[in-house]
Amino acid sequence: MIAAERSTSTDPRTELARHDVRAVVMGGSAGAVDGLLEVLPSLPATLAVPVLVVVHVPPRAAIGAADVYGERCPLPVREAVDKEELAAGAVLFAPADYHLLVEDDGRVALSVDPPVHFSRPAIDVLFETASRVFASRLLGVLFSGASEDGAAGMAAIRRAGGLAWVESPLTAAQPLMPAAALRDAPGARALTIPEMIDALAALPHGSSAQRRKETAVAGSPS
Repeated sequence: MIAAERSTSTDPRTELARHDVRAVVMGGSAGAVDGLLEVLPSLPATLAVPVLVVVHVPPRAAIGAADVYGERCPLPVREAVDKEELAAGAVLFAPADYHLLVEDDGRVALSVDPPVHFSRPAIDVLFETASRVFASRLLGVLFSGASEDGAAGMAAIRRAGGLAWVESPLTAAQPLMPAAALRDAPGARALTIPEMIDALAALPHGSSAQRRKETAVAGSPS
């Protein structure tokens, strides 16, 4: 059964601008590739925040994220490297069979901890760790999928004051994942892929060095 879609009165572009977002995390599983192939290429080369992505893939996937998305995107796309610093304007994917985490110092980490919801990488792991670092300055985006991975992570983002957007279960190829997030994350917003693309245009742009420096410390107390 598909959960009822939540609605809010605030336009998503306005909501995004108000939150001063410093990082975006995305996740999906079955059916998510099509949505990502529309959303990621829409992000401009001037994007001033990092984008971290978890997609459920087989442990020995023959084709990597850069092969699928790289040639289509204005932004550089590659797999994350353990302990690298987050950089604005880069799209980092979790490698196959590794969890992707955000650490308190603004670096990413890879982990071979047990699977979550039978998945490694798991969306919940990325979303929950990123929510602790970026708090209200985080945007979580969840696409199509046939498991409930991501629901707990979206709930964590909302508890920290961040924004949670899901692909509408009414249009998603596999509605279970976004529907579970709508159920578990009060305040999550359901959007179609075109609506997401339009709203993401409100993310910070520009090559400001100060913005890049702030990315790593966005979750630090002021």
